[in-house]
Amino acid sequence: MKRKSVTRKQSYNRKTSSGSSIGKIFRYLTFIVFIGLFLGTAYHYRRGLAYYLGFKSEKLSEKEIEDKRLSDVRNFQVLAKHEGKSIGLDVSEYQGKISWSYVDTLEQKYPLDFVFIRATVGRDRKDFQFKRNWIGAKENKMIRGAYHYYRPNENSIEQADLFIKTVKLEKGDLPPVLDIEKLPKNQSLDSLKKGLKRWLLKVENHYKVRPIIYTGERYYADFLKDEFGEYLFWIANYNFYRERIEDDWLFWQFTEKATVPGIERTVDVNIYNGDLQQLQFITVD
Repeated sequence: MKRKSVTRKQSYNRKTSSGSSIGKIFRYLTFIVFIGLFLGTAYHYRRGLAYYLGFKSEKLSEKEIEDKRLSDVRNFQVLAKHEGKSIGLDVSEYQGKISWSYVDTLEQKYPLDFVFIRATVGRDRKDFQFKRNWIGAKENKMIRGAYHYYRPNENSIEQADLFIKTVKLEKGDLPPVLDIEKLPKNQSLDSLKKGLKRWLLKVENHYKVRPIIYTGERYYADFLKDEFGEYLFWIANYNFYRERIEDDWLFWQFTEKATVPGIERTVDVNIYNGDLQQLQFITVD
């Protein structure tokens, strides 16, 4: 009887020891998997988390901090005077890789309805982040538009062809945009205007919608307003004296120094001269 009792006791101890080891291994593997998932999630959403926790990737000088403070004050003032207007962004590769799922509001109050995304530059360069931004904006349910940065000293038709080849507009997208900011070095103003018109007409014929022109307020007044009156304009002016959008501006880019969740660097913010429903009305059919 004693031998049988001893045998049962030894068997029980071996089973207990074996079960305990398996349990430890299972708990260890579960812990490793949990840590891996946690780190993976944290890495994937690092940009959004950084903004929500208030971290900055770069240290700012005292002057930069003061400039940012003044810019933030102006942004609040401008936005407060345009309650009901649709607000949006414009981005390019300079904003880096954007975490689009976090791009939703400005100053935790104003919904971001739309975004213009740089697609092409001149006759031969695509924005490095265009494809990623184009897809990300749609997945984030933002009204999106594409723009071309025009180089005055390059062939206008080649520039239009590059934009057309790169950008596939869909129903609900905004009309294409021509961004003109600089004067030509080796040609007359008349030659520049002919080139702009060739780009605009070729793009309009392709997409069956009239493009929008983006430029600075002075450039608009001095060179474009009279001869391009049939087009709608998106105007840039960051000056403190400018407090409201003009009646004949379709969009107003009022700052280049806004901070938005999901975007590590400062970004341009724009006001549409109407509400969201009116903005949807001008999109591509």
